Amino acid sequence: MFPVPFQWLSRLRGRRWQASWQAEEVDCPLECDCPSNFPTAMYCHSRNLQHIPFVPSHIKYVYLQRNWITGIQDGVFDNATSLVWVVLFHNQLNSDKIGKNVFSKLKNLDRLLLDHNELTHVPANLPKSITDLRLDHNKISKVLPSSFEGMVNLTTLHLQGNEIEDVGGVFEGLKSLTTLDMRKNKLRKIPGNLPELLQQLYLGFNSIESVPAGFFTKYPQLQFVRLAHNKVTDKGLPSNVFNVSTLVELDLSFNKLEKIPVVSKNLEYLYLQANKIKEFSLRSFCGTNDMTDFSKLSVLRLDANQISAGDIPAEAAYCLRRVAFIDV
Repeated sequence: MFPVPFQWLSRLRGRRWQASWQAEEVDCPLECDCPSNFPTAMYCHSRNLQHIPFVPSHIKYVYLQRNWITGIQDGVFDNATSLVWVVLFHNQLNSDKIGKNVFSKLKNLDRLLLDHNELTHVPANLPKSITDLRLDHNKISKVLPSSFEGMVNLTTLHLQGNEIEDVGGVFEGLKSLTTLDMRKNKLRKIPGNLPELLQQLYLGFNSIESVPAGFFTKYPQLQFVRLAHNKVTDKGLPSNVFNVSTLVELDLSFNKLEKIPVVSKNLEYLYLQANKIKEFSLRSFCGTNDMTDFSKLSVLRLDANQISAGDIPAEAAYCLRRVAFIDV
């Protein structure tokens, strides 16, 4: 046991002094903690750091969130090429201070969290191994065609809370992408050339006015679509554009619709609150009044429109038999 005066050093390192030290503990930076019960992790979060400390070669998970880090120099991760997770959200990262090859040698990188920073563009040469990439709440205004080149393993991409106006076809090569979040940007149209395996598309809080004809038939796996807080009008919706059997949830709240669009009988959640809807059309949900022809809707919101409960016909009890309550 070391004398009492040295106990401050033990606390600084955040590790217990032991009779025999393991190499993993010895080379852990003083600014961080490398717990013996999780030897491949390095915890450096919330330490007021202004730079990334030395990362030992055995580390696979590095947590650097909630610091004051502004840049990442080339070579900082070259000793730790086995990294699987790099967590850097809530820092002050500046695109001009990130080396072009910072992440290029991390061939096993799975998750890269760079959200809540000051980035103006997507970092270059991202590893093709990444499955989860978070770039939300930055200052990205333009996404270059090469930004996600070769990232065929990417399944989740978060870009919400940026200043993006258009993305062209940059997502086309993301063959494994299932979730795309682009809420709170400056989009005027729905991105085109999306991956066929896409399941969740979040585009709320943009300036989108329309949905392209046949859009959903191109993406047979798409189940959850959120277009709330946009500028969508009846004119911007082609006939039956939402009448696709794969959709489970559709959010069109806080738009400029005057009519209830026709939706598939398989749809389960429909949000239309805060539009300008003036009439309740049962044919939007069921084609006939046949007892066997009914919708699978369980949640229907129509509040903050220009209709009342008295506008709902009695036949709705058959067509919408699975809806517990219609909010008007």
